[in-house]
Amino acid sequence: MFEYYFFDLDGTLTNPALGITNSFKYAFKVLGIEIPSYEKLCTFIGPPLVTTFKTHCGFNDEEAKLGVKKYREYFAQKGLFENEVIKGIPQMLEELKKRGKHLFVATSKPEEYSIRILEHFDLAKYFDHICGSNMDESRSKKSEVIEYALETAGNPDKTKVIMIGDREHDIFGAKENGIKSCGVLFGFGKREEFQKAGADYIVEKVCDILEKF
Repeated sequence: MFEYYFFDLDGTLTNPALGITNSFKYAFKVLGIEIPSYEKLCTFIGPPLVTTFKTHCGFNDEEAKLGVKKYREYFAQKGLFENEVIKGIPQMLEELKKRGKHLFVATSKPEEYSIRILEHFDLAKYFDHICGSNMDESRSKKSEVIEYALETAGNPDKTKVIMIGDREHDIFGAKENGIKSCGVLFGFGKREEFQKAGADYIVEKVCDILEKF
């Protein structure tokens, strides 16, 4: 059915909750902002950092940039590898490669960090290319990252491409680029979120990706 598989990173390939929430805690503490509950912090996983600082803290552009800077002071040193591979992901990726599929990562996380994480967990070898945002937060919208991934893939037939992710941003980004989308329930998104966003497919388990597509 599909030849090109675009995967989100956080919540789809790995569970980064510890590193991301600790990075936000550090940034909020330094900036004198009340630290929300762990459950609330987990809702920040997925969207671009600038968006989160603006919507949660009411920051303007310059304040949001400072928030991102403080977040990364912790993330670059410790949070990066406070992470774990979701069970079944390596086996699923290996099987897709055996089937001759082209695999790409399309994440709003900076490309530099994404490569380091995937190399650390020995997952980089499965992907044709790891596509992420720039360190200056440009190309951080999911639609922009997917557009970049499509260009990197050589602009394939869009009917052969699917975006797989765990938040509504993955679904919206796929729609803006005219490709199919799949929401996964083993990450941080909920079924209702995907249904409301208009996901083409929703799967519960990692192995469902192999069975459905």
